[in-house]
Amino acid sequence: MLLRALEALQGERYLRLAERRPGNYILDKTHGQADKQAMNFDLTNPVFHSADAAREYLESLHWPDGPVCPRCESSRATKVGGETARAGLYMCNDCRRQFTVTVGTIFEDSKIPLHKWLLAFRLLSGGKKGHSTNELSRTLGLTYKSAWFMTHRIREAMKDDGSPLGGPGKIVESDEAFIGGKKKKRLSGKVAPMKKVMTLVERGGRARSFFVANLHAGNIRAALVTNVHRTSKLMTDDARVYWSLGREFAAHGTTLHAAREFARPGGVHSNTAENFFSILKRGVVGTYHHWSPAHMHRYLAEFDFRYSTRTMTDE
Repeated sequence: MLLRALEALQGERYLRLAERRPGNYILDKTHGQADKQAMNFDLTNPVFHSADAAREYLESLHWPDGPVCPRCESSRATKVGGETARAGLYMCNDCRRQFTVTVGTIFEDSKIPLHKWLLAFRLLSGGKKGHSTNELSRTLGLTYKSAWFMTHRIREAMKDDGSPLGGPGKIVESDEAFIGGKKKKRLSGKVAPMKKVMTLVERGGRARSFFVANLHAGNIRAALVTNVHRTSKLMTDDARVYWSLGREFAAHGTTLHAAREFARPGGVHSNTAENFFSILKRGVVGTYHHWSPAHMHRYLAEFDFRYSTRTMTDE
């Protein structure tokens, strides 16, 4: 089971440009005064420099009422002492098994120090457009292979629980985008094949994206009906594939992008999804440059996670 503590490592993700007006950008939406005070997880925090401080921090979040055995869920545990005992090692008094706070998490059996894991989480989740593996390897003093392993494990941990988006009275936007495949203004070199991405965005809530190898009505319908509550209001563009799909939801609003229509009265638009794609594409162009189809679902989970947790603070 993934650590709930990972949700607390999202500080400083709202980095604004000075010339922007507050709240003018989809990931810069303000949510009260708490967001302005949520900058206490700076890179000088001891949890990013000491393995013991990182372990104690995770213990305080994962075990607020004391250690719990991950195997039998017993709270009757004794700390193992002695010179040869590992730091943070406990013995369960019921099943007689030893454990630490990392058992059952992505940190288990890793040779990489725990504080470097937390710093990798901080860097990957704190940058609006992501953090390249090469840069992370230089920052953490690791090999590229180790940094690549870490980032993909972290992205796997960023996947949500898969519960339906939307619900009664809620609005979900659906849109598609194409990543890569353009040679415009490039003098030479190969261009990665164009990749198709579909994203569902709940207004004021979560986002969920999918890599779709073949974009057709069957795949789009499968993504919608398995991820969006049928009582939701669906907002899309005027693509023909949505004409019949819209009838399966509580309401369906469309805008005709071909006629330069991007919004209608009553909140009918898919601009939230469009704004999500603007960040996604900037991440590909400016940070990652190329995504392999074999790993696209992990990169998309990373961008979904940052969007879905944008209102969280470190407090």
